Amino acid sequence: MAEGHKITIEQADLHVRVVHGDQILAESDSPLILKETGSPTRYYLPAEDVRLELLTPSDTHTYCPFKGTASYWSLPDAPDLVWSYPEPKPEVAEIKDHLCFYEVEVS
Repeated sequence: MAEGHKITIEQADLHVRVVHGDQILAESDSPLILKETGSPTRYYLPAEDVRLELLTPSDTHTYCPFKGTASYWSLPDAPDLVWSYPEPKPEVAEIKDHLCFYEVEVS
């Protein structure tokens, strides 16, 4: 990690739900909480808790020097709404097979 840059990942005992319009896209009781210097807290949900059949893979890919290359999925009215790191860097290996959304409800 770069000097002063820190990422922590912890297993959360929270209920996380992702809703877009009137559709529930994901619901999980076992999210990972990822905290990264300079970024908002993110919730990574296990793939089995995400309704992947509602999402379309995107051509978008972004690179993070700390996490690796991200792949994205979209809805017809919400491009690149969700992402994951199929081959995350070893330091953040826990997020493999987890997906992250921009907006989540936490309870």
